Amino acid sequence: MLVADTDARLKERLGRIAFRAWRRGFREADLVLGPFVDQRGETLDEAELDALEALLAQDDDHQLYAWIIGKEPTPAMHDTPVMAKIRAFMRDHVATAVAEGAG
Repeated sequence: MLVADTDARLKERLGRIAFRAWRRGFREADLVLGPFVDQRGETLDEAELDALEALLAQDDDHQLYAWIIGKEPTPAMHDTPVMAKIRAFMRDHVATAVAEGAG
């Protein structure tokens, strides 16, 4: 029963994270963060989920996107392994979308 409770809590947490990732209010950020959470969220450990939630708490979506694409330096508190995973995902996700004819 403990494993089922843990799985249910993780699923609920990922659901909240996905909701916030897809509804940033800035389409470019949505198109990186939403698919990232959908495709990679279950592979993240607790510390990475904490870092992702802290990143999603950032109010300025344009600034957040600028950190992801490297246009602006990422503050040390958000320059985490999960940010590196988001950047790598974005490069792969964009490359895949372009190869499929998007953009």
